[in-house]
Amino acid sequence: MKVCLLGASGFVGTHLSEALKRRGDEVVTASLRDPVTAASFAASCDAIVNLAGEPIAQRWNERVKRRIEESRVAAPRRFLEALAQCDRGCAAYVSASAVGYYGTSETETFVEESAPGDDFLARVCVGWEHEALRASDLGMRVALVRTGVALGTDGGALAQMLTPFRLGVGGVIGSGRQSLSWVHVDDLIGIYLLALDGADGPLNACAPNPVTNAAFTRELGGALHRPTVLPVPTFALRAMLGEGAVMLLTGQRVLPRRTQELGYRFEFSELRDALANLL
Repeated sequence: MKVCLLGASGFVGTHLSEALKRRGDEVVTASLRDPVTAASFAASCDAIVNLAGEPIAQRWNERVKRRIEESRVAAPRRFLEALAQCDRGCAAYVSASAVGYYGTSETETFVEESAPGDDFLARVCVGWEHEALRASDLGMRVALVRTGVALGTDGGALAQMLTPFRLGVGGVIGSGRQSLSWVHVDDLIGIYLLALDGADGPLNACAPNPVTNAAFTRELGGALHRPTVLPVPTFALRAMLGEGAVMLLTGQRVLPRRTQELGYRFEFSELRDALANLL
């Protein structure tokens, strides 16, 4: 299979590119910064994976929020409009999305059929997926990979946590009761391969056993043999992330029900095993 990767230089893109090459697929990379050129590369491919997007883990202000929305909604729209003008043989379009689609809640459990939320990130995810579904008008099968907190040591959330935890200053965020829907990077890549090989529609890319922030903190501290007694003050988190702090302070409990029904078997379903493998 010849696969065009948009956003290939990031954490997930690097791992997915390596996995595709290992199994003998050809990988073509392109950037949504130039949608016309990207479309010309993609037109000759069998499948397209769109991983491009402005990082979410930064302090949100109006300028940053515009960049986040532009990169996930307007940029894919321009790309697919350009692709529509090309002679093409693409059979599949796989778009990244996020469990932020469901909004945040300390009490609800979400699956693929759950309704979307109504906060900023949920609205972005709805727009992101709406644009991806336009690919079906071009005759392509469309899959939407709603990713949780991806764990790896070379990028993603865990890599950012390691330094403070290793210094012994990692701790519980807020109440600690909020759920964290996590996924080992190997399983995340496995779900992208499932999507490329025939799955369609929404796929929750998170382990079947989410944990609370307090449990995650305890397990990560244990894996690193470091204390985790210093809580992260809510005001400090809000100062760092602005409006984006609500994702960490409220969280969401998401289960990969449809992903498992389609046959995906998680290599790492328990957090302790995932951290032991990574650390």
